[in-house]
Amino acid sequence: MFDQQSINKLILLYIFDKMDVPLQENIIVEMATENNWINYMECKESLADLIKTSFVANISPRSSTPRYTITSDGRECLNHFYTNINSSVRDDITDIIKKNRMTYRKKQDYFSDYYKNADGTYTVVLKIESNTMPLMELKLNIQNRNTAKWIFKNWADKAPQVYEFIQENLVD
Repeated sequence: MFDQQSINKLILLYIFDKMDVPLQENIIVEMATENNWINYMECKESLADLIKTSFVANISPRSSTPRYTITSDGRECLNHFYTNINSSVRDDITDIIKKNRMTYRKKQDYFSDYYKNADGTYTVVLKIESNTMPLMELKLNIQNRNTAKWIFKNWADKAPQVYEFIQENLVD
């Protein structure tokens, strides 16, 4: 029988396997804790152990925001021991990831922030990142907070169209 820490590691490996894309630490922790699969401290500890044992690896070492993925050793371990995860937890993970895959991807692929400048205007920072590097970063000077806030909130939904527009009009 596996102890809870081992089960937690298997749960994390299962999440990586089902998402099938590299994940930022904050996304994996959010998924595991918000859905009550693992508590925050145990999740952080289990993820660190998986990285240390090379079952999970950072695929973007040069990025300011590392992204982790399951390694072949991690996948082999999961294949041997996934049945030690309660089947209801496995089903829950699978269902939630199917329903929310794009939401989780947007949270890590489309970054936005804003801050007030000394002159009273606002700077909105918008980024699109891939698994290994930034694809685009925009900084916009905006005259008022409401507009800055609107851009900040809507970036995740608008980012693909903005990127496509820039590619079509600037890259040729």
